[in-house]
Amino acid sequence: VQLVESGGGLVQAGGSLRLSCAASEFRFDRYVTAWFRQAPGKEREGIAAIRTPDGATYYADSVKGRFTISSDRAKNTVFLQMNSLKPEDTALYHCGVLLLLGSGTPDLAPILLRHPAEFDYWGQGTQVTVSS
Repeated sequence: VQLVESGGGLVQAGGSLRLSCAASEFRFDRYVTAWFRQAPGKEREGIAAIRTPDGATYYADSVKGRFTISSDRAKNTVFLQMNSLKPEDTALYHCGVLLLLGSGTPDLAPILLRHPAEFDYWGQGTQVTVSS
């Protein structure tokens, strides 16, 4: 399985971008897909997560109301629609997939605090640059 992010680029403040996280050869039924970002000199920040199959979502306060995470299971792709972009959204954006192998339904907020090494799959990232 490989995760490939795409959709990043340069956009002016107030603009929009849609990031994609595509998983190749993905055959799992229960998992969480999360988006993280890291700007130079700053700590990694978990910003959004979506749980499959129930579709529950969670957002960090920094993006709530501006970003929307969604999934297309038929295409094994998770999207991050980013609106009203700000210069402080400039970062390298990664997606990660955490498989849910037990019977429980974990809360999403703590997953956004996890280290990339704790994810079963992790992408290479796509750069988002927002100019002022």
